[in-house]
Amino acid sequence: MNEWYQKSENEILKELHTQKEGLSSGKASALLQEKGENILEEGKKKSTIEVFAEQFKDLLVVILIAAAVISMLSGNVESTIVIMAVIILNAVLGTVQHEKAQKSLASLKSLSSPNARVMRDGQKTEVASREVVPGDILMLEAGDMVVADGRILNNYSLQVNESSLTGESTNVDKEDGALELSVPLADRTNMVYSGSLVTYGRAVVVVTDTGMNTEIGKIASLMNATKEKKTPLQISLDQFSSRLAMVIMVICAAVFLLSLYRKMPLLDSMMFAVALAVAAIPEALSSIVTIVQAMGTQRMAKENAIIKELKAVESLGCVSVICSDKTGTLTQNKMTVQEIYLDDQIFKPEELELTNQLHRYLLYDAVLTNDSTIADGKGIGDPTEYALLEMAGKISVSHNTIRDLMHRLEELPFDSDRKLMSTKYKLHGVPTILTKGAVDVLLDRTISIRTSQGIRDLTEADKEAILKQNQLFSENGLRVLAFGYKEVEESHVLSLHSENNFIFLGLVSMVDPPREESKAAVADAKNAGIRPVMITGDHKITATAIARQIGIYEEGDLAVTGAELDGMTDEELDEKIVNISVFARVSPENKIRIVDAWQRRGNIVSMTGDGVNDAPALKKADIGVAMGITGTEVSKDAASMILSDDNFATIIKAVANGRNVYRNIKNAIQFLLSGNMAGIFSVLYTSIMGLPIPFAPVHLLFINLLTDSLPAIAIGMEPAEHGLLSQKPRDPKESILTKDFMTKVMLQGALISVCTMIAFQLGLRQSGAAVASTMAFATLTLARLFHGFNCRSSHSIFRLGFKGNWYSLGAFVSGFALLSVVLFVPVMGKLFSVSPLSGFQVGIVYGLAIIPTVVIQLTKVMREIVK
Repeated sequence: MNEWYQKSENEILKELHTQKEGLSSGKASALLQEKGENILEEGKKKSTIEVFAEQFKDLLVVILIAAAVISMLSGNVESTIVIMAVIILNAVLGTVQHEKAQKSLASLKSLSSPNARVMRDGQKTEVASREVVPGDILMLEAGDMVVADGRILNNYSLQVNESSLTGESTNVDKEDGALELSVPLADRTNMVYSGSLVTYGRAVVVVTDTGMNTEIGKIASLMNATKEKKTPLQISLDQFSSRLAMVIMVICAAVFLLSLYRKMPLLDSMMFAVALAVAAIPEALSSIVTIVQAMGTQRMAKENAIIKELKAVESLGCVSVICSDKTGTLTQNKMTVQEIYLDDQIFKPEELELTNQLHRYLLYDAVLTNDSTIADGKGIGDPTEYALLEMAGKISVSHNTIRDLMHRLEELPFDSDRKLMSTKYKLHGVPTILTKGAVDVLLDRTISIRTSQGIRDLTEADKEAILKQNQLFSENGLRVLAFGYKEVEESHVLSLHSENNFIFLGLVSMVDPPREESKAAVADAKNAGIRPVMITGDHKITATAIARQIGIYEEGDLAVTGAELDGMTDEELDEKIVNISVFARVSPENKIRIVDAWQRRGNIVSMTGDGVNDAPALKKADIGVAMGITGTEVSKDAASMILSDDNFATIIKAVANGRNVYRNIKNAIQFLLSGNMAGIFSVLYTSIMGLPIPFAPVHLLFINLLTDSLPAIAIGMEPAEHGLLSQKPRDPKESILTKDFMTKVMLQGALISVCTMIAFQLGLRQSGAAVASTMAFATLTLARLFHGFNCRSSHSIFRLGFKGNWYSLGAFVSGFALLSVVLFVPVMGKLFSVSPLSGFQVGIVYGLAIIPTVVIQLTKVMREIVK
């Protein structure tokens, strides 16, 4: 059976049950139901049961299960039930978070996707790319992303970049008509493929394949199989869990043997060891980290940064290099006419006058030698061309009115070799060829110039003045088009030979202006120790001018083209890369090499991209950032983060959020570990001193899961402090458990433990072991609730206040209420193994519990006074 590229036009239309006028709306809807949406499917996802089962793989969870078994053997059924309930609750939480992440990923599909111009019901219309079906007649123009595979029916000098599929960075000249021989994909010149970019010309195409049936669908399948990298936090937490598990097992074994040596019954000895294990394990840690990250993603989503992978949140805090695309990210992705050069003068668009014939002819040329349009205020077509239509609109000239009055007779589409576009119209009854194109090319084909005094010969002085103005425009980052025309005979047929002997009209300079917030965002990035780098397919002069305007390019920096980069060895690149601020005219391979070079220097790299050809570089980067508006599905699938506003400033906000998330996670871990250390010290103290067990396992589980979880989550809600972006990026290799961090945890844990053991000793002397255990449990619980205020920040509570984080106060009140229910409601007292306390004993508990927080807060205040 012949392939699509080998069939005739009639065979294809017949097989696809379509015609050149396009499908009817009804038939398109039916095909959409039958064939499915034109989107790329994701890889096979784990089932909910598989995700749930994976929650039990953690070594700390295994130790907890062992503790539950020992509790059951000792006859402590309540503890067994509570421990198993805790384990299952953690597994359910982890599963729910995973499912929420999957739903968030699905919701990304609703982001604005590229639109396509198709023929429906005989009319040219614009539809979402996901609604394109086989048989649709697709209208392609320069600048379009091809949204489906298709066969070319009518070709007008079409050139397409297919580097994402073939690896060839050069544009491919396309043609219509069938190919007889069987040829590889790269040589199928009468076909266009989804994900490729139309660089020149235009064409009418019939869609042959959509979605996963396209060639790029095969690439998407491979991308889904790519193994994910662990983030610095994941690595640090994995190391922490394994080390903690080993320490717990060693200490528990030592306590168990010590208890046996002291002639304690076997089950009691095992219960002592279980109490210590439960005290040491931060059961809620994994859930707290997940919840804090999830809160961070919600905060970022409100600021237009959608985090696709939860674990990527904290990695943002490590980013030290941001490789950003120029168009749409640093700039507005909207070409705008800046200045017009006519008759040796500079005009703003609004200064043009219809009564001036020179001005009027330039406007005719700009509007008529133009395939774009503006509908409902939105430009359709090439951005450069509809910028020219907007220029006309600034003096209240309707492009539709001009086009209705003058009908295009013939055309020569833009061609990359000629660098010109020409059309033929009748202007005021006279057949006229209107041309626009590259300045140097049009000047070489020009013999006359039109001025306010009339038409005269073009002199060398005129040429020099025009070229000088063109250079001035270019040095300021402006793209320049030249315009000319000539009158011809009625019988003249427009051909390539017609493009000479023009009358020069003028130059139009335009720019994709920087976003207003880009300059401040770049300054913030540099202040945060992050190196912003511009990577673009634009020309070096234009890219450098924009980079200089927004602060990326400074005196002494280098700008390098893709060709120059190809000429460098890896060693040369490694030596120069710290000085290169702009990479222009780059290929997909260049992008990967740039990311790799920065990573070799130990940097955490963020890379932005929107096209299919950006997907490999997005995967290679530590944080791949795709564009939500202009981005393709493949680039979104490859990325860790998606910008719903395509804005560079949003990346900087996300970095600040990422740093804050990591800081909050670290503070939450400090809170959990210091509280657990208090429990460990208390159990060890009573074990060594030959005293009764201070806590039942159910006491410690109540603290770790209920009263500890609330303050830890509140700590995760702490807003970013002023000056967070003025700090340097953290070292991704640095463990959470640094020497300073562990010293703080041990000291704070010891302080809480001392107060807890004082309460235990007082209760033991006054009323016996049961009351002593209750007083120790109540003191430890309340002290840890107070300790939540200490771990919000390195600053004192007097400086922080509560306005920024009311959750911390809510967590304390909720925890205090839960403790009160357990202490003062008889039914709960029995379930949680507590004894009734007198008013005096309750007062002792409250007084001892607040002492550690008073000491820690006074220390912070003294430190702030000294500073």
